[in-house]
Amino acid sequence: MYDKPTVQRIREAVEGWEQTDVQKARARLPLRHDPFTTISGAAVNRLYTPADVADLDYDRDLGLPGRYPFTRGIHPTGYRGKPWTMRMFSGFGTAEETNARFKYLLAQGQTGLSIAFDMPTLYGYDTDAPEAIGEFGKCGVAVSPLADMEALLEGIPLDQVTTSMTINSPAAIIWAMYIAAAERRGIPRAALGGTTQNDILKEYIAQKEFLFPPAPSMRLVADTIEFGAREMPKWNTVSISGYHIREAGSTAAQELAFTLADGFAYVEAALARGLAIDDFAPRLSFFFNVHNEFFEEIAKFRAARRIWARAMREKYGAQDPRSWMLRTHAQTSGVSLTAQQPEVNIVRVALQALAGVLGGTQSLHTNSMDEALALPSARAATIALRTQQVIAEESGVASTLDPLGGSFYIEALTDRLEAEAEAYFRRIDALGGVVLALEAGFMQREIADAAFRTQREIDAGERTIVGVNDYVADEPLAIPILEMDPQGYERQVARLTRVRAERDSDAVATSLARLADAARDDHTNLMHPILDAVNAYATLGEITGVFRKAFGEYQEPVFF
Repeated sequence: MYDKPTVQRIREAVEGWEQTDVQKARARLPLRHDPFTTISGAAVNRLYTPADVADLDYDRDLGLPGRYPFTRGIHPTGYRGKPWTMRMFSGFGTAEETNARFKYLLAQGQTGLSIAFDMPTLYGYDTDAPEAIGEFGKCGVAVSPLADMEALLEGIPLDQVTTSMTINSPAAIIWAMYIAAAERRGIPRAALGGTTQNDILKEYIAQKEFLFPPAPSMRLVADTIEFGAREMPKWNTVSISGYHIREAGSTAAQELAFTLADGFAYVEAALARGLAIDDFAPRLSFFFNVHNEFFEEIAKFRAARRIWARAMREKYGAQDPRSWMLRTHAQTSGVSLTAQQPEVNIVRVALQALAGVLGGTQSLHTNSMDEALALPSARAATIALRTQQVIAEESGVASTLDPLGGSFYIEALTDRLEAEAEAYFRRIDALGGVVLALEAGFMQREIADAAFRTQREIDAGERTIVGVNDYVADEPLAIPILEMDPQGYERQVARLTRVRAERDSDAVATSLARLADAARDDHTNLMHPILDAVNAYATLGEITGVFRKAFGEYQEPVFF
């Protein structure tokens, strides 16, 4: 974008400015610290000029919104036609309690549902299983039989709202329950819109909520991609998630690289299944973290779109422009929230949300101020939702597309993150691909090293966390904390017991036997037998029990 003489003249001017103006200023006012780095540890220059983006080619690297390579956004009208979906993550206690929260948030202006499941559900256990004792409803809602899903969705217009479900190893089963609950209300599966997270690779890398070994787990993901491509055109069958990678302590570049590498692995698994790239790629979606480093986060979204577009078109041969578009949900950073001075989290979340919007997310969850202490209260969740609404309606940032595009700093950051991601792709390929790399612990060690470095900086006071290692205030907690119904567990177990007593036990046994046969046949798509079992009211634990027996359980090697 800039001719060589101009760039050289600017470089010389900056060098002279550094030796004169900057040196004089530093003599009068020493720097607060040196060097300046992002949270990820990347050096931040004092000043960015055209010399830092001298190789930028507008058509190749930026383009126009809605056009390849989508660096500036995937829609030509941005948020002017429709703002991002305000999708608050919700789930706790019984299905009825979470259903009430859903209805409350929809009444407050939320535009999509996002379901959090409790730990037993995430690990494929029924609420009354011995392994589930003490964990009911604490980090999400409990779902064991189809009856729980029916109660969870009661009165929700499933053909009018989109629903995101954060579930991974048992994703196919929970998705089948959602489909069955809708169909029992007369809503055809083809009319349902939403997303299952269903990203098992990041579980091995970061979150650790895996059940089965990688090979059968990838088979389940491929089964859902195939089923969705053929029967549910409005559903995103995989939400490739960097969020948990970042929460585990990764840098922005690691989040970007490992997430997109996982995405490429799912693409290759679906292609190996015999699917055509353009039959499924448009329904793959992403889920990124929005951390505290404001400009780096904006650049991360822009780099992600550019990398994905180039790979889909140039490496995988996609012809449909929708296959080139990286569509993403975003969530503000949970790990950045503090239990100290929790009201300050409102400020953190607002800045993170603004970065997500300026980065061009299609959907956004804003964390509540009390989440370092407990599940969000209704008041805290409302403030978090209002934060998005203020950004959308009052700030003016939704009026123009990619408003920071062309910033020397933003473009330099975008280029740097892309280059760092590409370097990681090469290292993963050299290890034999994502599955072999994670089995060798490569990504896990990279994340652990980054997390250790960041924590060491915080402990040493080199990086300030307001209210934690500076600006500390010894104040009593003054915000209400959510309290769940203490009788909820008994009611949930009572429903589960009733379902087991009233269902057709022969139908359940037959469906589970057929599912076991299908699990042993690598050429059978498991979604249809899972749906049969779900509709017979087989429970989550019973279905995952079949898979545990057929596939085995994965034990992660010790890497550290």
